[in-house]
Amino acid sequence: MADATQVKASHLLVDSKEKAEECRAEILAGKEFSAVAKEVSKCPSGAQGGDLGFFGKGMMVPEFEQAAFQLPVNEVSEPIKTQFGWHLLVVTDKR
Repeated sequence: MADATQVKASHLLVDSKEKAEECRAEILAGKEFSAVAKEVSKCPSGAQGGDLGFFGKGMMVPEFEQAAFQLPVNEVSEPIKTQFGWHLLVVTDKR
């Protein structure tokens, strides 16, 4: 089922599930997602606090995309494994 929905998301990318869980705990304890992303993310988007902007279906790897489109706005995902490593994701807007 194709639709025109887009999500705006930020993410961070680390090497291990343990590191992703540690980062998630910091964020849930009140640390700003963007601050954690700037500190630890291996992705170039980390420099922008992990901001990926808006994207539609078919633009990201399947595991990442599936999580992004299911996640409620402003909720931090569980660690997501892709071929790049371990991600944390937060959806900041949907349209």
